[in-house]
Amino acid sequence: MSKKRLSKLDAPKMLIEDEEVMDEHDFIVSKTDTKGFITYCNKIFIDMCQYSEDELIGANHNLIRHPDMPKIAFKLLWNLIQQKQEFFGFVKNLRKDGGYYWVYANITASLDINENIIGYYSVRRKPSRKGLQQIIPVYQQLLEAEKRGGMKASEEVLNSFLKSNDTSYFELVTALQDME
Repeated sequence: MSKKRLSKLDAPKMLIEDEEVMDEHDFIVSKTDTKGFITYCNKIFIDMCQYSEDELIGANHNLIRHPDMPKIAFKLLWNLIQQKQEFFGFVKNLRKDGGYYWVYANITASLDINENIIGYYSVRRKPSRKGLQQIIPVYQQLLEAEKRGGMKASEEVLNSFLKSNDTSYFELVTALQDME
């Protein structure tokens, strides 16, 4: 009998305001197949999200997607990595107990010898606290726009924000992560 693959539907419904903060020197590492199903996770990932390795392997990575994250962030992420470009960004993840943790994520495509995408590789580290203070209100604006007008409205707010600040998404998140 094969085990049930966990997905976003299996994520906790009761959220708690309990943040786990990553250690300065820790790196969360995971790999997924092309559909986002986890094929590898390190012990730090297991410890931070509070799922067992057995629960995580084969689960969809969206299991840990926190509802405070705007969907446009993941649309941007998928658009970049499917074009074999790197994604960098601040991500709020959901723990099994309903708590959360923030990461600064780097996600890249894993390629075979013919340059075909065979999966994705992600390394996450502790985000800049000052950077988080700047990005959280932006994410809240994006979520509000999403609730009013869907992802298209959220994307318009993001593009307007980037344009008014004369920056790209990559430049924004890189500058925020560099804040001390």
